Amino acid sequence: MKISEVMTREVRVAGPDMTLAEAARLMEELDAGVLPVSNSERLIGMVTDRDIAIRGIGQGLGPKAKVSEVMTEDVKYCYDDDSCDDIARNMGELQLRRLPVVSRDKRLVGIVSLGDLAVTMGPDGDAIGDSLAAISRPNGSDVHAH
Repeated sequence: MKISEVMTREVRVAGPDMTLAEAARLMEELDAGVLPVSNSERLIGMVTDRDIAIRGIGQGLGPKAKVSEVMTEDVKYCYDDDSCDDIARNMGELQLRRLPVVSRDKRLVGIVSLGDLAVTMGPDGDAIGDSLAAISRPNGSDVHAH
């Protein structure tokens, strides 16, 4: 099964010039802890609620600071035609709960979570169980959900 069959297609994004307060409100509205950051149609980063709290507020930036000041630019992603099994394994290895999904021309087309994969793959999805175990394993480093 391909990621395009299980991903969430309607993804709300933050712009790099969006304020931290605006991004936090959007996260609250969506009940999400992560937003892809895009300048027009290209994925340029990811921002998490943790980025806002630790890299933003924790470092003395106020609510009017820009998303670009706290986002992670080194974005891990997958392609919409990748297999669910492969991506589930990769998410575990990288300790990620969510991945943006891009087309082969690198346009953002969706986002996939371990939950999306678990629902689709069902109880026989060994890669999902392995991924959850890997994500839950402490590794002593600062791991972001992107």
